[in-house]
Amino acid sequence: MEPAGGGFSEDQFREACAELRRPALPGASWELLLEALGISIYGLLDQQTGLYEYKVFGVLDNCLPDVLADVYMDLDYRKQWDQYVKELYEKECNGETVVYWQVKYPFPMSNRDYIYIRQRRDLDLDGRKIHVILAQSTSVPQIAERSGVVRVNQYKQSLAIESDGKKGSKVFMYYFDNPGGLIPSWLINWVAKVRSQEADGGSVFDKC
Repeated sequence: MEPAGGGFSEDQFREACAELRRPALPGASWELLLEALGISIYGLLDQQTGLYEYKVFGVLDNCLPDVLADVYMDLDYRKQWDQYVKELYEKECNGETVVYWQVKYPFPMSNRDYIYIRQRRDLDLDGRKIHVILAQSTSVPQIAERSGVVRVNQYKQSLAIESDGKKGSKVFMYYFDNPGGLIPSWLINWVAKVRSQEADGGSVFDKC
């Protein structure tokens, strides 16, 4: 199916919605890594790279879906609370909006930066209102690589949010990135798992 704008297809949005109702964790490949505070984090190990893909499922009490989606999309607000943000902004490039995001890494590691596109759609599926946000890495000549900063070329994230029928939100998130450079895969996986916790069960959504 053709992309629905922003480089994402209708099928990609619907796949994220489907995970809310029936999580896609086929076979024994997906491993439960963490379960706490109503949030479950699963990982799928790529044997060749040693890196994990992550899926996060859960319910966040007392946080309405539309507020949650608004907070997630608000880059200016993120710069206020996320201590790891070095630089974060949107830029128009070749007729589409891209996000530049530089993340602080502890010495002696180099900072990482991302260029990605993202799109939010609010869908009505069989009477269910679902907010879906998709993001993936891209490259544009207008934002060149910087000396001393490692460019992340593999990044993908999807988020689906709907009401839990009360005053909270039912959420699904998929997350993967490969920050590159000479970093042990175990450390990359640990950082990614912490980020997925922050993005779906901690820092980000505590702010709503």
